[in-house]
Amino acid sequence: MKEFTISPNDAGQRLDRWIAKTLPLLPAPLAQKYIRLKRVKVNGKGSRRDVRLQKGDVLQLYINDEFFEKPTRENAFLSVFKPQLDILYEDEHIMLLNKHSGMVVHPDEQERVNTLITHVQAYLYQKKEWSPYWENSFAPALCNRIDRNTGGIVIAAKTAEALRVMNQKIRDRELQKLYLCVVHGTMKPREGQLKGYILKDEGKAQVKVFDKPVPGGKTAVTLYKTLETRNGLSLVECDLITGRTHQIRAQFASAGHPLLGDGKYGRERDDKRFDRKFQALYSYKLRFAFTTDAGCLEHLNGREWTVKSVDFVGEYFPKE
Repeated sequence: MKEFTISPNDAGQRLDRWIAKTLPLLPAPLAQKYIRLKRVKVNGKGSRRDVRLQKGDVLQLYINDEFFEKPTRENAFLSVFKPQLDILYEDEHIMLLNKHSGMVVHPDEQERVNTLITHVQAYLYQKKEWSPYWENSFAPALCNRIDRNTGGIVIAAKTAEALRVMNQKIRDRELQKLYLCVVHGTMKPREGQLKGYILKDEGKAQVKVFDKPVPGGKTAVTLYKTLETRNGLSLVECDLITGRTHQIRAQFASAGHPLLGDGKYGRERDDKRFDRKFQALYSYKLRFAFTTDAGCLEHLNGREWTVKSVDFVGEYFPKE
């Protein structure tokens, strides 16, 4: 237990705001819990969070010692890190984020700090909705992944229940994710289906596409529709029926129409005149189409979100 006496400078503040200032490492929800449990006493008695403190009031805080520590380089990181998020939607359970090309979603060998999940955790920490110091804390998590150089909508779970439900909905394919991509040439037919068998080459970190089943290969099906053709390029919308590694990139390359800027599956000579350094691919639309109970996420059923602007659309298919 630690005891504080309210000075003239602190008089007039609400109890919960005084706690937030005095114990910056204590998450607001946990502070509210401690007040309700009377682990915060004013003049020896339990109190309300909105009570106004008076000069000379004595506060007794029955709170774990680690929350009284001063911010250090280690525990202050989430406080000083400046989150940069393009938030399409947020509620108490999930966030829908527009991840821009070039950002990695999780730490890897090349980037440990500037990752999408770090931005999410810092954002929620600074909103006092989550803290790694919170008792039995759930760590915010991403429900889907997108390659570093691919942009698009990423779902972040703010609660354990949301993570469980969303992961199940993704597994059961009760979400529809539509992609935009730019490919070389003109698809024939302009609308159709790409179907094959994808085999992952772990050593090369890429996949191969086969027309017939192969040992270890997985079925890959992509529906596509050509939206526009210009200057030897086509803007194509894709609907993934299956979700395999590099599915869109590998299948279009196998069909003779690699994605613009794709250094892994494309042809460098074709990309030179367009001077694009990474694949023109974006997960731009997300629909929730739940066919079974979604619990805390049921309010999302039937709703759809679309990214307002995709850079390569405006660059290669500008409106005239």
